[in-house]
Amino acid sequence: MNRKFLALLPLLAFVLICVFLYQGLFANPRELQTGRIGQAMPSFNLPDLMQDDKRWQQTDLQGEVYLLNVWGTWCPTCLAELGYLTQLREQGVKIVGLYYVQSYDSDFDGPFDMDSLREEVSTMLSRAGDPYQFNILDLERTLALDLGVSGAPETFLVDSKGTILLHHTGDINPRVWRAKFAPIMQELTP
Repeated sequence: MNRKFLALLPLLAFVLICVFLYQGLFANPRELQTGRIGQAMPSFNLPDLMQDDKRWQQTDLQGEVYLLNVWGTWCPTCLAELGYLTQLREQGVKIVGLYYVQSYDSDFDGPFDMDSLREEVSTMLSRAGDPYQFNILDLERTLALDLGVSGAPETFLVDSKGTILLHHTGDINPRVWRAKFAPIMQELTP
């Protein structure tokens, strides 16, 4: 009995690997979804990127539909989407920035140079367009981790009750907006 089982073991392993790979044929590698769709925005208490004395919490954002756009000055795709996001803001779409600091670790890097970051952000937004109502600084990446962010840019569509309705990885451009965001936005606006 044991010999027959051992002889079939490689065949069984091969079949399992084939099933796993077959499922991958139909997966979209560009589509990363957060497990937070349909759930409330995680609680947070984070500083404003540009104002030392201002902090933001998830409750501050409730009451309006908004996009939470994860971005950084280090991200070339973020730079590319700023122009279109600015057009959306001009059309009345509320966009909140979640600034994702890519390479900072408080345990190893010491004090963070906030003035330098603010200058970098101001320069980039004045040159490429500023779509943001305000920017939240996520220096320790706590909110990004809670949201399941894997990088930048990523955008979340959040309803007026604070529920995450959509998560998009990659830039927002006219094609993505029409296909993914516009239908949901139309349902949300009377």
